[in-house]
Amino acid sequence: MSNTQAARPHIHMIDSEADILTELTLLKQRDSLNLCEGLLDEIDRATICSRSDIPSDVVTMGSEVTFVDATNGAERSVRLVYPGDADIAAGRISILTPVGAGLIGLSVGQSISWPDRSGDDHELRIVSVRQP
Repeated sequence: MSNTQAARPHIHMIDSEADILTELTLLKQRDSLNLCEGLLDEIDRATICSRSDIPSDVVTMGSEVTFVDATNGAERSVRLVYPGDADIAAGRISILTPVGAGLIGLSVGQSISWPDRSGDDHELRIVSVRQP
């Protein structure tokens, strides 16, 4: 993932969420090393803010986000949640999925090239963000 890191957009994260995500990622690292390393890289490069200072158009935990996968043109709306609250049928995706890890911290209009479970890159572009 470091090959494309220089081209990735600037992101923001809420301080308390960055702490929880770091702990969660370290606990789950054994299960999916590449995904966890990617999420930790995102946390490291993010501007960390308090919840009151995070812009409202930034994808945070609990946000409902609409994005387009430029690779196939598909538009999806999902809520980004912690693993225990994930339910793909209800539109709730875990932060510990490739898409979830790719979306965190992005704001409306930003795009990121992010690998799927197979390792194929997808260009994800944020269309809208609604906070809980």
